Amino acid sequence: MVAGEASGDRLGASLIRAVRERVPAARFEGVGGPLMIEAGLNPLFDMEPLAVMGLVDPIKKLPQLLRIRRGLNRHFSSAKPDLFLGIDAPDFNTGLELSLRRRGVLTAHYVSPSVWAWRSGRIKKIARAVDHMLVLLPFEARFYAEHGVPATFVGHPLADEIPLVVDAAASRKELGLPLSGPVVALLPGSRQSEISLLGRLFFETARRCRAARPNMQFVLPAANAARKRQIDALVADSPDVPVTVLDAQSHLAMAAADVVLLASGTTALEAMLLKKPMVVSYKAGRVTHAIVSRMLKVPHVSLPNLLAGQPLVPELLQGEATVENLTAAVLRLFDAADGNGALLKRFGEMHMALRQNADETAAQTLLDLIERRRGTGD
Repeated sequence: MVAGEASGDRLGASLIRAVRERVPAARFEGVGGPLMIEAGLNPLFDMEPLAVMGLVDPIKKLPQLLRIRRGLNRHFSSAKPDLFLGIDAPDFNTGLELSLRRRGVLTAHYVSPSVWAWRSGRIKKIARAVDHMLVLLPFEARFYAEHGVPATFVGHPLADEIPLVVDAAASRKELGLPLSGPVVALLPGSRQSEISLLGRLFFETARRCRAARPNMQFVLPAANAARKRQIDALVADSPDVPVTVLDAQSHLAMAAADVVLLASGTTALEAMLLKKPMVVSYKAGRVTHAIVSRMLKVPHVSLPNLLAGQPLVPELLQGEATVENLTAAVLRLFDAADGNGALLKRFGEMHMALRQNADETAAQTLLDLIERRRGTGD
């Protein structure tokens, strides 16, 4: 198993536990974070170097990434596991999967890359590299079927984990926040580069929002110790912004909030499942944005909008991600508090569609793949 960032670490840990419920003697090794290691993964390399994004950041770390991938390739080619599972991190994992599959290792991939959104030519490499795809979203399964790649829609583990109704008051009490008054959760991302690009922007937006609503409070979960150091530096530079910084606990932070200001990614799905009005933002480096924007094939980037097929939540990206625009969008959601009912009802419907016992379905799918391979004698 190889996961490349915090969201993959969560998926991998739950999957390890689900497999072990069926096969207690199962062994797992590869790359993962603290959750996967706690669940039973034997780590071969540290996960942090894999947590890169865009087109420029991976180039900066290319020698280290290639060294890790060569090491994993040598190890798994020799150890011949019953199955290799790449968890997200497609640019890293697909090449490794391709090499291992050519050496006779059964390969699967958990979490589809956004091949349906941009760089659609990647589907040809994926078809050569992966015996089976585990996808989290229903439209992804249809996409792979159209391209002849075996895939199973397992639902989204977060839809199983997050309750259909969230107790915001209990979450505020747990965090020591006022039970009344506006609270905004700030989630500028889990990667170093995301905090660098969005952190100050989000803090300045918080300052402007508080000027309009002086009793507004903010809560910001740090994904790990390295991100907390970055965030603490921002807090030190903004003593007038009342921010409660948490160690992880992103779900608790969003559950306590009235509105969430977040970086586009899995966090937008989490906010949707928690039934929170949100403003989605993102900034990439200039080179990455120039390249990606020309390849993008979908009208939306956030998962709530992609699932709905329409713009349910505001997306303020790149040049539109300004303090003025973000402030106005956040305040509009507070001004429309009574008008958010239809939005939250739609979020509830999408939550139910994604609730498919994902961990159990994924675990059984992988074990079935292994049994079929053993049955053929390959």
